[in-house]
Amino acid sequence: MPFEKVETQVDFPAQEREIQLFWDRTQAFEKLREKNHNGKPWSFLDGPITANNPMGVHHAWGRTYKDAFQRYHAMLGKKLRYQNGFDCQGLWVEVEVEKELGLKSKRDIENLIPGDKEGSIDKFVQMCKDRVNKFARVQTNQSIRLGYWMDWDKEEDWAKPADERRSYFTMSEENNYTIWTFLKKCFDRGLIYRGSDVMPWSGRGGTAYSQMEVVEGRKLTVHAAPFVRMPIKGRDNEYLLVWTTTPWTLTSNVACAVNPQLEYVKVRAKKDGAAYWFAKANLEFQRQEKEFKEGFGKAEWSWPKHVPKLKPIAQIFKEQGGYEIEDTQLGSTLVGLEYIGPFDHLPAQNEPGGLPADPLLLDRCGVSCHRVIDGGRDIEGNPNVVAGEGTGIVHIAPGCGDIDHVMGKANGLVAIAPLDDEAKFYPSFGDFTGLDATERSTAEKVFALLREKGMLLAVEEYPHIYPHCWRTGVELVFRPVDEWFIGMSWRQEIMDLVQKVNFLPESINGRARELDWLKNMGDWMISKKRFWGLALPIWVDDNEPTQFEVIGSREELKKRAVEGWDEFEGHSPHRPYIDKVKIRNPKTGNLMTRIKDVGNPWLDAGIVPYSTMGYNRDRAEWEKWFPADLITECFPGQFRNWFYAILSMSTMMSNRLPFNVLLGHALVRDQNGEEMHKSKGNSIPFEGAANDGYEIKNSKGVVEKHPPMGADLIRWIFCRTNPATNINFGPVTADEVRARFVLKLWNTYAFFCNYARLDKFDPNAPQVPLKDRPDIDRWILSDLQKLIAFARKSFENHDLAALCLEAERFIDDKVSNWYVRRNRRRFWKAEQGTDKLAAYQTLHQVLLTFTKLLAPIMPFLAEKIYRNLVDAGDHSIHLED
Repeated sequence: MPFEKVETQVDFPAQEREIQLFWDRTQAFEKLREKNHNGKPWSFLDGPITANNPMGVHHAWGRTYKDAFQRYHAMLGKKLRYQNGFDCQGLWVEVEVEKELGLKSKRDIENLIPGDKEGSIDKFVQMCKDRVNKFARVQTNQSIRLGYWMDWDKEEDWAKPADERRSYFTMSEENNYTIWTFLKKCFDRGLIYRGSDVMPWSGRGGTAYSQMEVVEGRKLTVHAAPFVRMPIKGRDNEYLLVWTTTPWTLTSNVACAVNPQLEYVKVRAKKDGAAYWFAKANLEFQRQEKEFKEGFGKAEWSWPKHVPKLKPIAQIFKEQGGYEIEDTQLGSTLVGLEYIGPFDHLPAQNEPGGLPADPLLLDRCGVSCHRVIDGGRDIEGNPNVVAGEGTGIVHIAPGCGDIDHVMGKANGLVAIAPLDDEAKFYPSFGDFTGLDATERSTAEKVFALLREKGMLLAVEEYPHIYPHCWRTGVELVFRPVDEWFIGMSWRQEIMDLVQKVNFLPESINGRARELDWLKNMGDWMISKKRFWGLALPIWVDDNEPTQFEVIGSREELKKRAVEGWDEFEGHSPHRPYIDKVKIRNPKTGNLMTRIKDVGNPWLDAGIVPYSTMGYNRDRAEWEKWFPADLITECFPGQFRNWFYAILSMSTMMSNRLPFNVLLGHALVRDQNGEEMHKSKGNSIPFEGAANDGYEIKNSKGVVEKHPPMGADLIRWIFCRTNPATNINFGPVTADEVRARFVLKLWNTYAFFCNYARLDKFDPNAPQVPLKDRPDIDRWILSDLQKLIAFARKSFENHDLAALCLEAERFIDDKVSNWYVRRNRRRFWKAEQGTDKLAAYQTLHQVLLTFTKLLAPIMPFLAEKIYRNLVDAGDHSIHLED
């Protein structure tokens, strides 16, 4: 066969596009599926990618793993499902649609069609569906460009309902109704309940946040934190000194908490003779000393440059004229002292029973509750009030904090809830009415009023990690809400299954992480007061709101429906049409109405081992693919999210493992180790990296243009990285890896082909016996066999990094720098003979075999090299065994 001339200057992205056209023309993927049709099943379960925006380059890490392992098992003759997944429902989609429409709140959504709330919700939900469909198509094309072989939707598929497409969509009816089945099982075990609690809330999103979501949204934030003095009743010029990072909560202060076992000091200020009580240990305490030097635990969480080092309380008094210590007492002696609150003039502070009024506490109000209480202990026995940050006296606002709420219940305190669902003050808060609690201007108004009253000692800029909405970016507040929960009293059942999972890489100790989360997490909040998402199948009695039922399927709902089914028929189980269906309470005879809440989106992804493999349609087929042999996703947050949801839901559904191996990988940073963000100018779009070129800002803030890397190089960079560690990704990394491996392989391949072409080498000629070849030939072929064994072991152990690094050493040290360099004269010499033929046959075998080993990871390059090494015709390397 004639070898084509190989240029050493090559446009790899253009070459990849040509290979993609070859695959499309020859239907290489379809041929592979047909070839393996009767093979032993190997089950991969795709964690759904959120279809909300184009892919960034960081998405390529997990998708490369998914493709590489599927290609490997396909080359072993295994039969695969090849089903991609799209995550569709939730606040992240709603927020983007709101941006498109210029909407600012839930009320704007409900008024999209003026005066028609139902029509507005219908329009908004449809726009969310449209956005999902739009970006599912974008991500499909991007994934194809990555070389990711899946049973992708064709042009004709996009006109079909989500249930009839090739990829799975979590907005599909199958997915939603299977979650209903899960929730019904929870209900039958008495685990579903409605709870009233003070929870994290997004004013922008208009919804509460679960424990797992709060962890995801933590950010380094700087708050203006005041030191406030509360006058002690019956004592002249004597004060409790409190401190808070959320000044807005002072409007709703009800009590102050101390630790009875701590020593408290009475300090007399020389400036005005005022006496202050606070924890003795806090007087000289060097606050956030470690954080000032080392930051807050992440590279990007360094101490803000504009924030000075925090002052000890002693220093604050010294700068105001000095102080003297007059007395020291245990905190227990302070318990029971009454004080004057900072905002006792507000109507809300004087409402009987608090706000909203507690009918059991109408004999008291916020003002009458002002006293020092014992801070108590948490469920593990640790004191809630400790020395260190702050003053050791904690201001308590039961309507503004979860721990405060618990203390309030324990001490018979009223709760004053100041904020509406947009995080703005209610009318009974005087000048604060309508103000956003998270705005700095609101804090400044608090400080101004405190100064007028002579209750403000000092204000400082205080950096700390604070929860934010992980989709809108706004600060979360705490407010009382009614939400729906799954009680997690059955967590031990989940933990028993977790013990059976093979968590990889071992160094991240994934099992321990998952078990720690399960051990310490609270009940699972499953409701969202939003529009686009799973319609929670909870119907509440119209006249007896304590009575509710959970519907487990579409069939059950149809059977029990007494109103609204005709209007719902033909629609997916989403708002607003599902809201029309009413059932009857068999106990009371009353109508029951569905709650308006939608579900926590992790329910959507957690159910996919059941909704996508035929659990409801063909249980025997489902058994062929369940459990999955492998799942792989980014691990830092997924122990609390997808991994938790999928393990929990499978425990409830069948008490069986949903997967055998979990391969996690870390995060993608920029080449300087910083988080990638569009706003910082350091994020790299996938298409820019793979195909079009991209621009990023360098460390000096100057925008630099860079050529595309190509999909194969992106894939290799990710696969050669230890998945337990973050990767610093960018043009420097790409240039280094390209030079170290890709170009050396290409140049070796070019060397062989160009000389083989001139010498008319025929790879089909009889082989020179190994015994007749020189030692160096037998050596490189022996090492090639070792690499084959190592590759097989690495794939089976899910350790692609080890394989990639060994492959680089093989090409660099052994093939390029040793075998080719030591044998050039054998290729160069004019005469033909056995020695020259042996050299060609040896290097041909090395390159051809190496290319097959390379194929699952660098599918484009492997295809290109393969097609010039053999007379393949339309036969793809990916059809090889």
